Amino acid sequence: MTNVFSTPDKVINRDKLFKAALMTLEKEGWEVSRIKGTGKSSVRRITKDGESKVASIRTTQNTWVAFPRNKSDTAWGTLEGTDVVVAVSVDEKDSPRFAQVHFVEGDEMRGRFDRAYAARKAAGYKMPVGRGIWLSMYDLEAKSPVTLVGAGIGLDNPAVGRIPLSSIEAGQWDAEETDADEAEGSGNADEVPLTIAEAKRRLAMTFGVDPSAIKIIVEG
Repeated sequence: MTNVFSTPDKVINRDKLFKAALMTLEKEGWEVSRIKGTGKSSVRRITKDGESKVASIRTTQNTWVAFPRNKSDTAWGTLEGTDVVVAVSVDEKDSPRFAQVHFVEGDEMRGRFDRAYAARKAAGYKMPVGRGIWLSMYDLEAKSPVTLVGAGIGLDNPAVGRIPLSSIEAGQWDAEETDADEAEGSGNADEVPLTIAEAKRRLAMTFGVDPSAIKIIVEG
């Protein structure tokens, strides 16, 4: 997996994804404002018909979304205290064309990350405090492999907005202010779990064969 800040195109697309979140919120009738004193640039207050919520905006260019544990390893950093998560993913990792915007209730997202954390801890995974734990947006949740516990965020919460990346004007849309907060959950992009399906797809591309011709055996 490549780092979201490794190329100019990825920086531009990250900004476009963040902008897609704000555009979709406003289209859905939400007034978006900053929350002073939070120190979290991707956190916004959204208000609609007298109802106010705290929203955490997360973007992903590999279709896996991350949140880190806090420094005391007792909660989920930015996710803690969030009413809703606005998760924005590209439609396809290698050749992205659309920004897909999903609204996820904070309790649901915390539940998913709690399940994932418990499952990986039980399986002996090392999860350094402050490093992001990744969950798949579009793979079905499953108990095996353990990295799919908590997955399926985008499947269970269909996109409320699907915007062509080419239609979103590039520019410094909160770029300097969102970099630090996005990096909080990213860690090393190579740490994103690799699924069997993705491994087959990559090997098939390497050897010029159909993915069905690739057989993978995992020995415990």
